[in-house]
Amino acid sequence: MRYKRKKDTCFWTMVRSYLHDYMPAIRGLSDKTIETYKQSLKTYLRFLREGKGLEDEDVSFEAFARDNVKEFVVWLKGQGASARTVNLRITSIRSFLKYCGQEDFELRGIYESVCQIQKLKEEKHPILYLQPEATAAILSAYDAKSKKHRRNRMMLILLYDTGARVQELADLDIESLHIDAPNPFVTIIGKGRKRRNVPIMKKTVAHLELYLREFHPSGRPAPLFYSMREGIPHRLSTDSISLVVGTAAAMARETCGAVPENVHCHLFRKTKAMDLYKNGVPLPFIMQLLGHESMSTTSGFYAFATLEMMSEAINKSAPNIGGTEKLWKSKDAKQFLYTLD
Repeated sequence: MRYKRKKDTCFWTMVRSYLHDYMPAIRGLSDKTIETYKQSLKTYLRFLREGKGLEDEDVSFEAFARDNVKEFVVWLKGQGASARTVNLRITSIRSFLKYCGQEDFELRGIYESVCQIQKLKEEKHPILYLQPEATAAILSAYDAKSKKHRRNRMMLILLYDTGARVQELADLDIESLHIDAPNPFVTIIGKGRKRRNVPIMKKTVAHLELYLREFHPSGRPAPLFYSMREGIPHRLSTDSISLVVGTAAAMARETCGAVPENVHCHLFRKTKAMDLYKNGVPLPFIMQLLGHESMSTTSGFYAFATLEMMSEAINKSAPNIGGTEKLWKSKDAKQFLYTLD
């Protein structure tokens, strides 16, 4: 099917407006998310060049016909892309075409036809998270002997207790803390600049009070976690925080065999969510704590029964049978076992 275009509508004008205006200003998406969508569109343009012989200057909305996108899926699989990557590319294309259909009704048909393409089935993997002994070992890896170690320990404690993303932790200011409230909490600014209030434990509050007295004695507005350069506090980067986490894991691994090799910031987030889930916290609460927009995101990651949880539930549900030896020696039991009835 060919789609007649209005003269004043251009693919390249639309795609630039989508990436540089709509996504950051209207959707409020982060630079990282926008870059992911941009890379998906760039990959599709590469497919058009290599697979369809279509140069960039010749690309129009006709290039997004359903048959082309279906061929794109096959091309991606031939490139060795995983099902998850293929589905991400399809989602990005759909999102772009949906925007185009909203801006120009004539493009609605292209979007609807591409939506009919089925995504690939992804293999489900169990969620990786830290066991309690590993979490404790990492959180206590830094001692209190140096100021830098005390700062790092506080970062790890807050990273776990809030379940924050590493960027969210880096963006915290002292104004983000509400430790004098009846139910202490931290205000986190997440994806799309959306705010959420996350409660914290009393033990975390006690650590924060000590930390603030040492690192923020004046109480003036400042980044919560910083390093000093030329006498000026500079907010820690996500790379710096990731390095702190990796170093803590390496130290903890020396004394605790339960600490896995690949420990990263997001693993703390998964661990916090799983700890809450295993302790009976409802999924809507976990969803709110994590800042997920959709319940399906939360349930897809955390709403499953681990082998440990299933074993515990089965053992608890088993009736308490006394006198096991006598039971198997009884005449009735033997008759039941050795008959075909």
